[in-house]
Amino acid sequence: MIDFPLLPLGENMNRARQGPFKQILFMLSCPLFLATCCVYAQSPTPRFDDGSVNLGAMKGETGHWNSGVGNLSENFVEMDGAYLVHPEEIDKVAPFRPWAKKIVQERLATLGRDDPHPRCMPNGGPRQFHTPWGLEIVHDRSSERILVMSGGANRSWREIWLDGREHPDLKTYTPTFFGHSVGHWEGDTLVVDTIGYNERFWFARRPSGMPHTDQLHLIERISRPNHDTLHYEVTIDDPGAYTRPWTAAWDVPWSSFHMTEYFCQDNNVDLEHIVGPQ
Repeated sequence: MIDFPLLPLGENMNRARQGPFKQILFMLSCPLFLATCCVYAQSPTPRFDDGSVNLGAMKGETGHWNSGVGNLSENFVEMDGAYLVHPEEIDKVAPFRPWAKKIVQERLATLGRDDPHPRCMPNGGPRQFHTPWGLEIVHDRSSERILVMSGGANRSWREIWLDGREHPDLKTYTPTFFGHSVGHWEGDTLVVDTIGYNERFWFARRPSGMPHTDQLHLIERISRPNHDTLHYEVTIDDPGAYTRPWTAAWDVPWSSFHMTEYFCQDNNVDLEHIVGPQ
């Protein structure tokens, strides 16, 4: 609460026009500011008729998740795009095994020139949640699954099964870019368990070059605390590349626009310049 001293009204207003009160009075008198406050106040987590959370657009609503944000890092590190401002802070990112630390340092030093993603390979793992061009989450309730549909790269899509099925036997399962995902709800949070990844992609965009092995096991926790925020948390358990499980998290904002049509194959016109430092 702002407590003005008990002075004559004119004197109070004169003082209010100075210092921090000037900005407060301006905002309170601004229709755009007041309208914005009202919109946020009226934007709770959207739900279906049965009360369950809708992680996507409501019926008749236009919008998508404006991905391209977030760092796959256990601790805060200062970033410049997809690269560490201070490369010596690499140990803050994740508990790398020696070979994995070496390879991510090499990939960062060469500015990600060998990244499969710019060459139109799918964005598996956490990378799907911070690839530019957005993503849509679609509840296919008749089939008891959720589809996570990427706007970037080659517009890949991923299935998360909610029908109670088990993971396949990895001895006979062919590893894939998105793995095999099964999910369940814990309150308002979607918990997704995924195994069965191949090693043909880099599973993070920021920082570039994060390695993984076919032992990668992800536990993702996806929630929507309000209409305009998707909270993404992922625990990485890959004993082949990391010494212990570790967790990263970020928020993805909502966009009220249609997701732009983008195909890597149609826009991938600059491959000859992806050569790293010269």
